[in-house]
Amino acid sequence: MRAAIVAAALEQLAEVGADALSLRGVARQVGMASSAIYRHVPNRDALLTLLIIEGYDALGTAVEEREATCVRSDRVGRFRATCHAARTWAQANPHHWALLYGSPVPGYAAPEETVGPAIRVSAVMAGILRDGKAATSTAGVDPEGILDPAVLTTLLMGVDPSTARAGVLAWVTVYGVISFELFGHLIGSVVDVDGFFEATLATLADGLALSDPATNG
Repeated sequence: MRAAIVAAALEQLAEVGADALSLRGVARQVGMASSAIYRHVPNRDALLTLLIIEGYDALGTAVEEREATCVRSDRVGRFRATCHAARTWAQANPHHWALLYGSPVPGYAAPEETVGPAIRVSAVMAGILRDGKAATSTAGVDPEGILDPAVLTTLLMGVDPSTARAGVLAWVTVYGVISFELFGHLIGSVVDVDGFFEATLATLADGLALSDPATNG
């Protein structure tokens, strides 16, 4: 029943958007009395939370599985695989991506339970950075105070602050390019979207100094 509710809600999400998502509409779609759906999902916010967690977990799984096929010493390959997996998932699930990374739904505040699923992709990227950067005496402290200290003591523990900032920039850039592509904002500026994405990844990989001369040439 959970799977049926999620599937119906995703169809409704594509048709009317997150703002108009309705438990009654989902109930009708799965052939359930409107009163019965409340036994599975108590309110609209709970339904949104369910969809958000499902989305983050599906995206996280896609990225983790793709990155796991790479040679561990090939950090450029792992980075590219991670980014391509995220883009492929977004292209296949544009409305779900929009729910995760588009405009906030008015009146909805994501609960703590969404945090774990939300950082799965970031954790993969952090692992790629961490594998190439030994911990330094400044790890966990950002002298310029740009990053949230909690990020440097958890997700990016052991990564020096300058590399951590570059990693956050890379993550934001990749997700920004994916969103611009999905929402049509590259039209009129970019004629080869695939080529633009590849060039973006190459620039970011260079900026992150991911290449190891001994393994990647």
